[in-house]
Amino acid sequence: MIIYKAKNYQDMSRKAANIISAQIIMKPNCVLGLATGSSPIGTYKQLIEWYKKGDLDFSHVTSVNLDEYKGLSPENDQSYRYFMNTNLFDHVNIDKAHTFVPDGLEADSEKACSSYNETIHAQGGIDLQLLGLGRNGHIGFNEPGAAFEKETHCVNLTESTIEANKRFFASEKDVPRQAYTMGIKNIMQAKKILVVVSGEDKADAVKKAFFGPITPSVPASILQLHNDVTIVADEAALSKIDL
Repeated sequence: MIIYKAKNYQDMSRKAANIISAQIIMKPNCVLGLATGSSPIGTYKQLIEWYKKGDLDFSHVTSVNLDEYKGLSPENDQSYRYFMNTNLFDHVNIDKAHTFVPDGLEADSEKACSSYNETIHAQGGIDLQLLGLGRNGHIGFNEPGAAFEKETHCVNLTESTIEANKRFFASEKDVPRQAYTMGIKNIMQAKKILVVVSGEDKADAVKKAFFGPITPSVPASILQLHNDVTIVADEAALSKIDL
């Protein structure tokens, strides 16, 4: 596990974007596992900037996203498909036919999950998986207690996750209660994993996930067993760690 200490969110974003751009340059037809949420927005902005300067070419890149809310259409401005389009895909030359997000409108959970697993496997595996880290140690929507051996599955969101996400919705009752998410097994099968973490409110999660015991009660702790994990975190997120 490699940990890069960044001065602040902007520095974290730039360092993370450097790692992703190196992956694209080394393997132009790479498969990127992508994440949503506030943590990677700065990273995507930096990638867009480098693309516009002519330093990056996304034309042969394939992407698979970690998760999607169940019940939201791709056009809903709170869906993760919409998030990816507006924060990255609309601004670079990636072929949207090669960008995959779970189907939030598929009411049959089993069908949605098995279909997405087939999609992931059909790409030949993920070269680099980008992750954020939840305050309770979740990765994707794999909440505490999630089985490590699961692939894509439907989850009931915890109250803490609903609370964290309600700021994006008109009211708490509008926050979906379920989501489709890649499982821990899908994530652990990625060749390389990149975790971006920012803010003092994530310091406890960083300590438990990367320096505590490996336990399903802290889903991200399983990453300690992966052979190629890079963490880029700002000083505030690393404030409870002696580096």
